[in-house]
Amino acid sequence: MSADDLLGQLLDAGSFVSWDRAPIEPELSPSYRRDLIAAADRAGTDESVLTGEGLLRGRRVAVIACEFAFLAGSIGVAAAERIVRAVERATELGLPLIASPTSGGTRMQEGTVAFVQMVKIAGAVAVHKSAGHPYLVYLRDPTMGGVFASWGSLGHITFAEPGALIGFLGPRVYEALYGRQFPPGVQTAENLYRNGVIDGVVTVEIFRRIAHRAMSVAAGAVVAVTTEPGWAAPVLSPSTAANPTVGAWDSVLSSRRPGRPGIRDLLRHATQRVPLSGTGRGESDRTVLLALARFAGQPCVVFGHDRRGQEGEHTMGPAALREARRAMVLARELRLPLVLVIDTVGAALSKEAEERGLAPEIARCLADLVTLDTPTVSVLLGQGTGGGALALLPADRVLAARRGWLAPLPPEGASAIVFRDTAHAPELAAAQGIRSADLLEHGVVDGIVEEYPDAADEPVAFARRTVLAIADELASLRAHEPAELRTLRQARYRRIGLVGTAS
Repeated sequence: MSADDLLGQLLDAGSFVSWDRAPIEPELSPSYRRDLIAAADRAGTDESVLTGEGLLRGRRVAVIACEFAFLAGSIGVAAAERIVRAVERATELGLPLIASPTSGGTRMQEGTVAFVQMVKIAGAVAVHKSAGHPYLVYLRDPTMGGVFASWGSLGHITFAEPGALIGFLGPRVYEALYGRQFPPGVQTAENLYRNGVIDGVVTVEIFRRIAHRAMSVAAGAVVAVTTEPGWAAPVLSPSTAANPTVGAWDSVLSSRRPGRPGIRDLLRHATQRVPLSGTGRGESDRTVLLALARFAGQPCVVFGHDRRGQEGEHTMGPAALREARRAMVLARELRLPLVLVIDTVGAALSKEAEERGLAPEIARCLADLVTLDTPTVSVLLGQGTGGGALALLPADRVLAARRGWLAPLPPEGASAIVFRDTAHAPELAAAQGIRSADLLEHGVVDGIVEEYPDAADEPVAFARRTVLAIADELASLRAHEPAELRTLRQARYRRIGLVGTAS
């Protein structure tokens, strides 16, 4: 796929406007100059990258596209300077930036100087992102070496062309160095997606739709929506929250019902959804979900436990928590609220989880959430067991489903510690104050989304109420500055457990 082909499929017809000037000319040997002339004749471009702006479904965007026909899309000083100027211009204009590399890496003819160009490109991209502007990446076949290891891997979201060869070390280099072939099937877009390095593998046509949704959410504007009468969202205040008909053990049993709605049901009632995947660092945990979305017109980053992905001993591990921290970074950089959904049987209990840093990741999630510079809403949707639940709790506003609950261990585990059996689980569930009404009384949650009588019996209506309840909280938080929210959040958790005690 040439750069022109990409731009033609990605942007609105006839909307592309080039930003490119004549390439700068570093010192060139006669043979290298001949190579550049031949490359230009073959590719029909003056360098290995084209930059400019255009419209994507009517939205103004900046674009950078590599041309592989020009010396295998390699990046030298001139190409790097063109890229940096384009990134800086996009930042100055406040435009979302879409980058689509296809490259063998840095240009060997220019040696180490070309290699070091990746530093200034990465730096320019970092400045663009820190200014709150989206950076979206679409990797084409092939994307290798320093290009993949710099601006090809810095996207807020990263998708790739089906079947694309993507990797750091070129297979030919590996064979020359080690005398054997590189293992097949590793450096493919599909394998990187399965392993949580990129967010998906799609055609350009589909990426165009994904990019439009992502940029719409990242723009941060609230979209007015109309809802049907069935979308009423009652959230109970502390003065009306008591419901003696729902006991602690009843809550536990209800939260485990197979038909109980989870995060996927909430997202079905969201708009402009962009599912993302993995940590971006080679880890993926299918017990959690990450997405950009709108809840009743309110844009946000959504992250939470997926009850469908949890089975038996397969529960959330350290990678899930690292993905949670990716969600926090996305929310901070895109200046979007973060919605966290708690619905977990607990963190993984395994040798692998211990060795890969489960406990430190819980600690980092807690610290990052308490100090995050963006509005946060946490929803206790169902089971809230242990550190895996606690890691997603600290937020500006915390909602709970009527039959949601939060405990340091499942009641059976607490019973085993205290009574050396599991028969006392109902007794301990009541004694520990795990149900939503108890959490509300102690200031752990701020409101309760009612169930009539059980979310599993009315999954659609419950999901709609919860979505609107989240949207209401997001709307109210928009009135506060991030620094104010951070101060209030830290004070909130400083007071937990001190109500009614001497100061």
